[in-house]
Amino acid sequence: MSTLAVVVLATFFASCVEAVEAVTIVVGVGTTRGWRSVWLGTISALVVLVLVVVVFGVALANVPIVPLRLVVGTLLLIFGLGWLRKGIRRVAVKGLAGDQFNEELDESDIPATGVDWTAFVLAFKGVLLEGIEVAFIVVTFGVTANQLGAAAAAGVAAVVVTAGIGFAVHPALRRIPRSMLILLVGLMLSSFGTFWSVEGLGITWPGSDAAILALIGFYVIVAAALLASERAAHQAASARLGPAT
Repeated sequence: MSTLAVVVLATFFASCVEAVEAVTIVVGVGTTRGWRSVWLGTISALVVLVLVVVVFGVALANVPIVPLRLVVGTLLLIFGLGWLRKGIRRVAVKGLAGDQFNEELDESDIPATGVDWTAFVLAFKGVLLEGIEVAFIVVTFGVTANQLGAAAAAGVAAVVVTAGIGFAVHPALRRIPRSMLILLVGLMLSSFGTFWSVEGLGITWPGSDAAILALIGFYVIVAAALLASERAAHQAASARLGPAT
């Protein structure tokens, strides 16, 4: 296999791994909280990313990514745990069927007008971090093999393909009950947040990005245990109130 083919394939698949994380955040947050502020955050991140790439170019390979991972990971973990808690409580009360997503959003923390800053920040930071990661991959493979143009094309193709797949499955997400969707997004954000924040502390995960799957499994187990406890408490409270009604 030629050097060009190796660079293109390696850049494409490595960039796909990073792009999947960004698309997961964008699609999950957009489906859960509404798309207007998510698109604003995504576009803003892409503008900043383009400016960073234009200004720094190949020097991006020397920019420290670790502090950015710590900041973004911590924020995602905070938001993710909050959504996980909300999802557990709603599923415990409403069950897995819950309220259907085609009903109007009933979240009191989602502003009716203006910018939903929670959605904006999550989309912005997720896209910016993963975009910079893709830029690092492109620069590293491209400069090393003297194939920067081919590597850049492969990186862009990976982002476009991954985004296309993500938004192709978006209609299926809308059929998931809202309570369950909040729980799923909370699981994903908590897993990504834990992964990035630990990496931001300079700790290398065993198995690299594959560790995200283990984190998802861990949070699923924790959520299942908390869900059982919350459901039991809700049923006990309902039983106590039953005779009075």
